[in-house]
Amino acid sequence: MPHQPDIIGELTAGQRAVLRLFDGIRAAAPGSAARKELVDAAAAELVRHAVAVREHLYPVVRERVADGADRAERGAAAHRDIRRILRELDRTAPDDPEFVPLLLGLIGRVTDDFLDEEQRLFPRLQAVCPARTLDELGEKVRRSRPRLPTRPHVALPRSAPATRLLGAVDRLRGLLTGRGRGRPANG
Repeated sequence: MPHQPDIIGELTAGQRAVLRLFDGIRAAAPGSAARKELVDAAAAELVRHAVAVREHLYPVVRERVADGADRAERGAAAHRDIRRILRELDRTAPDDPEFVPLLLGLIGRVTDDFLDEEQRLFPRLQAVCPARTLDELGEKVRRSRPRLPTRPHVALPRSAPATRLLGAVDRLRGLLTGRGRGRPANG
């Protein structure tokens, strides 16, 4: 069996999937249903990413990285801001004049967050955390990912069981509404 990515590899792959969705969003016709579907798919990926980071990355960052508590809080604040924009986008029709400015704000905010994680946080974590720990965390992200929430809720539960329950509600809602059926998450 080939070596599976560690937590940094898992999170980076998720970031790349979101950036590919952003490329598709830019290429889709303004105001189109296809663009809205891509935005919904990106939203699901972003929510999963934020929950995986909160549950698996930030605890080890707080524990092992100098100023880790501050880094984790700044990251959590960025994720709250991203969820707020996602909720606004969810309530806005793709042909509404506010949709494009919201979308551009989301893309800029997410891109900044991803760059900060990749260029500042991940290298610092790699320098202080044993490879085995990073591998174990990568496995936890892989196992939890299918059960994570996919919608930008106002607040996410603090406990893992409650978060998984919210993920089940999101999946059921997606089945009932047809939202999120089309695009593969890591494709």
